[in-house]
Amino acid sequence: MMTIRQVQKEDNPALARMIRAVFEEFNAPIAGTVYSDPTTDELYELFQIKKAVLWVAEENKNMLGCCGIYPTKGLPEDVAELVKFYLPKESRGKGLGKILMEKSIDSAREFGYSNIYIESMPEFSKAVSIYEKQGFYMLKNPMGESGHTGCNIWMLKELDKD
Repeated sequence: MMTIRQVQKEDNPALARMIRAVFEEFNAPIAGTVYSDPTTDELYELFQIKKAVLWVAEENKNMLGCCGIYPTKGLPEDVAELVKFYLPKESRGKGLGKILMEKSIDSAREFGYSNIYIESMPEFSKAVSIYEKQGFYMLKNPMGESGHTGCNIWMLKELDKD
């Protein structure tokens, strides 16, 4: 049975493997991205701050995906970043991504955020089209200080526009 829950410390290795496997599958850049970010190996610890959450979908101890909300440094106080939104190949096309994203967006509202920011890259073009369907629009420049210089697609969603 599939469950969606908050990240736990013991999830760290499996989530890091899953995220890096998605990058490898799409031949996405490694430098300046989540792939090489050391926090990818310590997601539980990363999300132990106020107004942050990482949702994990699992079934029989297998990671089916993750998505979260994070108050990235340098963002305006009312803006959170939608982060760590990854699904392995076998989890895609089943509606799980939509469930995880909507749960994260609901969390952002509960935390009091007015906008959600996201960074991506052309290698993840299908995800970008999903963001657009969810109400995200393109920005000309990045926001905040994620440190992910390999990302060149920046988007924003206004939560009060739903």
